[in-house]
Formats: sequence, C-alpha cells, structure tokens
Amino acid sequence: MVDPVIASRLQFALTTIVHIIFPVVSMGLAPFLVYFTWKEVRTGKAIYEQLRRFWTKIFAVSFAVGTVTGLVLEFEFGTNFAAFSTIAGELFGGPLALEGMMAFMLEATFLGIFVFGRERVSNLVYFVSSVAVGLGTWLSATWILIANSWMQTPRGFEMVMENGQSVVNLVDPIAAYLNPRFPWMFVHMQNAAVESVALLMAGIAAYYVFRHHVWENPIQHPDFWEKTLKVALVVLLITAPIQAIQGDAYGRHVADTQPQKFAAMEAVWETESYVPEYLIAVPTDLDSLFDPRAKELFGIGIPGMASWLASGGDAEATIRGLESFQTEAPPVAIVFWAFRIMVALGFWFILLALWGAYRWWRGELLEDDLLHKALMGSSLLGFLAVEVGWIVTEVGRQPWVIQGVLKTTDGVSPGLTGAEATFTLAGFAGGYALLLLLYTYVVVRLIRSGPPSRDELAAVESPTTEEAVSVDD
Repeated sequence: MVDPVIASRLQFALTTIVHIIFPVVSMGLAPFLVYFTWKEVRTGKAIYEQLRRFWTKIFAVSFAVGTVTGLVLEFEFGTNFAAFSTIAGELFGGPLALEGMMAFMLEATFLGIFVFGRERVSNLVYFVSSVAVGLGTWLSATWILIANSWMQTPRGFEMVMENGQSVVNLVDPIAAYLNPRFPWMFVHMQNAAVESVALLMAGIAAYYVFRHHVWENPIQHPDFWEKTLKVALVVLLITAPIQAIQGDAYGRHVADTQPQKFAAMEAVWETESYVPEYLIAVPTDLDSLFDPRAKELFGIGIPGMASWLASGGDAEATIRGLESFQTEAPPVAIVFWAFRIMVALGFWFILLALWGAYRWWRGELLEDDLLHKALMGSSLLGFLAVEVGWIVTEVGRQPWVIQGVLKTTDGVSPGLTGAEATFTLAGFAGGYALLLLLYTYVVVRLIRSGPPSRDELAAVESPTTEEAVSVDD
C-alpha cells in the first residue's frame, strides 16, 4: 500500500489537475461572452448572436462539471487533510465559504437567465446577466486564490492553543486576505485563463478555416469561424505578452518571499552569484534528469540572467542555494522542468500571436496553412501551461502546506490508513478519467455541430433578431 501522506498528495494533485481545466474554460470564456453579448445587443448582427450562443453551450457544460469536481476538492480537506482543516480552518474556511455563498450563487442565479432567458428578458437585463455570470466566475477564482495565496505567504494570524492543540487564529482579515502573494496569483491566473481560451478558440477556428480556404472544402458558417479566429488572435496578442511581463515580476516576488522555491525553479543547490538562466536545458545523463543541477546541464542559457531576474536587475546578485535551508528541498526535478515547460510555452504563445498578427496585416491570415497547423497544434497548450504553472506553485512549496507554519506531513488526517488512501486514489483516478472523457466527448460534439444557422436564429423570436440593424458581418 502507498503511504497515506503520498497517496493523499497524489489524490489531491490528480483531482486538482483535472478540476482546473473546467474553471479555466469558464473563467477564460467569461470576458468573451460579455463582449459577444454587448456586440449582439448593440449592433443586432447575427454573427455575434451565433458566437454568443455557441460558446455559451461550452461555458455551461464546463461550469456544471467544474462545480462537481470543485466540491470534491473541498471534501478532500476533511477526508485526507483533516489535521490541516483543524489547524487552519478558522482562516482557510472563510474564503471557501464566501466562494460558495457569494460567487457561486451569483453565477448560478444569473446563468439560468443567460442560458435560457434570451427571448424572455430585455436587452439590458440580458446584458446584465452576462456581466453577472462573468463576475461570479471571477469572484469564485478570487476567493480560491485568496485561500491558496495565504498558504504561500501567510499573514494576519497568530498561533494559539485550543484544547491542547496549536491552531491558526485570524487577527487581521485584511492582511490575511490581501496577503503579498494574492495580487500576483490573481493577475497571472486570470490572464492565463483568458489566454488559454483564446488559444483554444484560435485552434478550433483555424481547423475550419484551413478546411475552407486551404483544402477548398466548403464548410458551413465560414464567416463565423473567420470571426472567431480574428477575435481570438486579438486577445492572444494582448494576453501573451502580458503573461510574460507579469510573470517576470512574479518570479522576483517568489525569490523574495519563497527563496527555497525559487532555488528549486533554477536548480541552484549551492549559494552562488551570476547564476545563468537556462532557456533550454538538456540533462547530460539520466541522473541529471531526476536530480537537475544548473551547473551540470547542457543547454542554452543567459549568463547571470537568473540572478538578474531574482534581484530585479543585478546579474551579480546571489541566489541562496537549496543546501543552505534547514528544511528538506522540494522535488527539484518536478519544479525545475515544469518551470521550463511553462516559460517555453509562454514564449511560443507570444511568437504565435505575432505570427498571426503579421499574416493578418499582410492579408494572408486565411491562407497561411502553416499558421493554421501551428494554431491547431497549440489549441490545448494553454491548459498545459496552466497545469505546469500550478505544479511549480504547489510542488515548489513543499515540504510546507502552509509556508513556514505547517508541513504537509502534519496536515494529513491522522487516522487515515495507507489502504484507505490507496483505494480512494485508485477510485478517483478511474472516475476522473471517465469524467474527462465524457466532457471531451460532449464538447467535441458541440464543436462539430457548430453554431446555429442564421435561418435558425431568424426562426427564434428574440429582441435582438427583431431589432437587428443588419445580419451581415
């Protein structure tokens, strides 16, 4: 049987890795849906109603599945991490409760109007419902990120004795909830969600544009997919550079507040200065793959760049090595390689956005088959970047579940046995694999069915179609 600590960590990692896909889709789609709804109400053009109706279906499916998988995560705090819940419940439970009472209820209430009420309410009410749904989605992320960021940089609390046990006592809610990590995580996560959805939209649209213009295989609604591609490229052109610039500053914040995590990200074992930043790193042997050390890797690196990033401009700055910390090091190989995958993907997204913008400017966006293939191949890479980013965040914090306060081994449920943890781990692995396959099947079916035709829209009595100024794009 697997050790209950390891099994619990694996189970939580598995359920988180699957769950994060769905809120990323819903959070990323929210701004698009608000924009499509605004344009539909303001212009009356059928293309925006098609865009809004098509992507709302995918949003609704993702919201439903994300709700189910999110509830499972909250239950795991009680089943697998009861000691953590007991010690930090006073502070950690507040954001989770507010997420349910404030954000989820706002989103769920107005989602019914947004999905089913277009023909039953006025344009203004319907637009307000789109904003409320998007706001609820982002508020949900806000409270979850407040809770997680507090675990990274805990503030506003003191440890007190209750019933013979040391527990967290909230003394300053503002300091706790607006801790130093929160704004960095919020901007990085929300921008990543929008960027990931832009990549997904661009990849799907590129497939249909490729079939229509390059293969000369006529498809339904070519104008719909062309508009989707252009909207996605505009958003990608904005979000991809922002992610890199903000991520650079975020890395300096990590170096200041979690130096052990930063050392693991750069595989620095001994305290040293003028540390290179390896943009591309290749292990020289098998040991280097599982135990990377920056000095022993072969790759393309910029001398002093890691020191420059950590200090904010000093290439001679010293980075504290992992061997100087008294606590055990995080799993360096996982953190180091995940960080490089994330950074590499970030640069690729910038290149992809600039490539698309250049072809659009040249009037060749719809005919560049190589660009279309690149977009198709990158359609899911935004989600991969989010996954490895969270791996860096969570694995890099180890051995702490609350940085500097509580170790992960001390947060696991004390009565949990290896057999119980292994059994539930296997059950969740099978159940989540099935759920992910079912979700993929449904979304693919929705994509293949495409948007509603303009004839179908015309048959629906709605304020928008009745007041439409034009149905031309």
